[in-house]
Amino acid sequence: MPEQPPYLAVADRLRQSIANGDWSPGDRLPSRARLADEYGVGDNVIRRAQELLIVQGLLEGRAGSGTYVAEPRQRLRMVRSSSREQRGGSPFRADMAGLGKHGTREHSTEAKVPAPREIAARLGIAEGDLCVRTAYEFLADGKPVQLSTSWEPYSITEGTIAVLPEGGPYAGRGVIERMAAIGVVITHAVERPEPRQATAAEANLLGIPKSALVTHIRRTYISEDGRPVETADIVVPDAYCEIVYEVPIEHRT
Repeated sequence: MPEQPPYLAVADRLRQSIANGDWSPGDRLPSRARLADEYGVGDNVIRRAQELLIVQGLLEGRAGSGTYVAEPRQRLRMVRSSSREQRGGSPFRADMAGLGKHGTREHSTEAKVPAPREIAARLGIAEGDLCVRTAYEFLADGKPVQLSTSWEPYSITEGTIAVLPEGGPYAGRGVIERMAAIGVVITHAVERPEPRQATAAEANLLGIPKSALVTHIRRTYISEDGRPVETADIVVPDAYCEIVYEVPIEHRT
């Protein structure tokens, strides 16, 4: 087995010290020089270990002051469920209301955007085929807590009342209801979640540190004839939110 990099070993020791109560939330950690001397490593190793724990939400850096044990955060619960999609309204707003928060969203739509290679593959269309792209920011009490970028093949909604996700009589009604209005029946969705670090643009929009951990969900809606009709990239910051999957159980008699 390859030897663990020194900064990861130090991060484990710092994490354990916090878990043991050696430092409490709000406490200032000893200087890097002191920790380096105590652990027998260089200052750069301590810096990398602390940066990792800052990204993970255990520590926080304060400019000109030092590094502190972070206060515990109440993570927002976001429920992913096929049954919730069928209930009407906004599942996000319902989640936030259940937490006593006001859920809103901001959006920006562009029509006739050429599909990049990955998006084209997910939608089963040719690279460069035209799509309707909508970028969303979801906010809880005005604070960004989720990003989503949606892509729909323009050939499906072109010339219909449902061509714009946030315009016309079905504005904001969701993909399932909008597509049903033009005779496209969505039967299921496929989601692929994975953890990764935030991009610089995502970190800026979400107000989180660069390279902070996020959950990236690639979701695709499938119609009754097996055709992908919408795909989205959903980004949720790990420090602020937890994702829960609700799985309906079918009872047979």
